[in-house]
Amino acid sequence: MKKVVVLGGYGNFGKRIVENLASTDGITIYVAGRNQNKAVDCINQLKVNSVATLELLVVDIFAADFEERLKALSPFLVIHTSGPFQGQDYRVPKACIAAGAHYIDLADDRRFVCDIAELNTSAKEKGVLAVSGASSVPGLSSTVIDHYQEQFTELTSIDLAIAPGNKAERGLATVEAILSYTGHPINVFKDGRWQDVFGWMDSKVNDFGGFVGNRRLANVDVPDLELFPERYGVLERVSFQAGLELSVLHQTMVGMAALAKRGLVKNWAPLAKSIVATSNLFLPFGTDKGAMEVLLKGIDQNGKEKTIKWTLYAPKGNGPYIPTLSTIILAQKLLEGSNTETGAKPCVGLFELNDFAPFFEALDIHFEEQL
Repeated sequence: MKKVVVLGGYGNFGKRIVENLASTDGITIYVAGRNQNKAVDCINQLKVNSVATLELLVVDIFAADFEERLKALSPFLVIHTSGPFQGQDYRVPKACIAAGAHYIDLADDRRFVCDIAELNTSAKEKGVLAVSGASSVPGLSSTVIDHYQEQFTELTSIDLAIAPGNKAERGLATVEAILSYTGHPINVFKDGRWQDVFGWMDSKVNDFGGFVGNRRLANVDVPDLELFPERYGVLERVSFQAGLELSVLHQTMVGMAALAKRGLVKNWAPLAKSIVATSNLFLPFGTDKGAMEVLLKGIDQNGKEKTIKWTLYAPKGNGPYIPTLSTIILAQKLLEGSNTETGAKPCVGLFELNDFAPFFEALDIHFEEQL
């Protein structure tokens, strides 16, 4: 039986990955992390409907014996969901490669994802695949752009946006990651050159249409901002923004960014637990509806200006499943042997948009396109 280790397997994203992969026959899934009680609770919740074997693995990725324990277990695949990835080094993917295990993570940290290729040689030598950023960005976002790219002779701009519903579950690691750059410079490709904007500033209102409507957005730092200008030869701009549904929460974040920009607060991340607890007081308000938008502008095959807008809609609180889908799809491809690529790379160029279709259907998620 192939062994799959999900680090942080009881967390916000990890438990959704375990839940999905548990329908795979012939594998053992290790729900791994430092908190034994949370891992046991997760296993007890999922084992009733699980086809796969679920096992507990109490492990600390920062422990001195982490690599040796991984080698002793000899997993086929390790999925790393234990964020925040800001400030993490490559000890986990390096340990996986040394153990001869494939590696996937849901990292959203720009440097972590963009620099993973430095492990390419060692991964190839071991015959394994190490992929970083198998999440909404750049996993899904790049797949959408790849799908429509051939309709353009050149792309002038790519604008990405994500707007979760207020009732969506807040992951502490995700909040910590966002707070780490709130009010701090983010280097972006804008007006045809690289320049700085500031995290959670430049707030604006975007109309997502559908059942989501208008949502507030502000600057967020993601790997796409660095990967896409070169990958797609963008001439003018690549932007990424996200926002909070409730105005009071969104504008509070904008205010926090202003304080950090002025140097009055060095880093909001240490207050993440308190901030999450406070925001949870507002859970009864707003909706459980989220959206993601990819807006492409450029020149078409006839030399005319062209715009394509792709909008993903997630009802019923299913938005938090979207960041896990790239990882689940890639894990399935590796387990069934349909992906035989080796090396280390960001999560781009690995999927077709149709790969996501069964998951969208199961979660009542749909997308609209304006061509």
